[in-house]
Amino acid sequence: MRVARRFLVSGRVQGVGFRFFALDAARREGLHGYVVNLPDGRVEAQAEGDDAALDRFEMALRRGPSGARVAQVTVDDTGPTGHDTGFEIR
Repeated sequence: MRVARRFLVSGRVQGVGFRFFALDAARREGLHGYVVNLPDGRVEAQAEGDDAALDRFEMALRRGPSGARVAQVTVDDTGPTGHDTGFEIR
């Protein structure tokens, strides 16, 4: 069953390649959505796909790339759009 989630990642997550890390993780899992830097220093990711794939994506976000220091990940369930748009950096 297709599900969707919104992830807000805080900590040292900008300027360390976090969006590219998230892009690679999402594409490996076959997810659709996007990742974007927010003006307040956090990173937001919206992703949809298989529930287990989203769980693995969340684990990757909690780890982050080597230069990142993830302090917190907030996860909210959202409604899936059903669009197969791939995953992109915005």
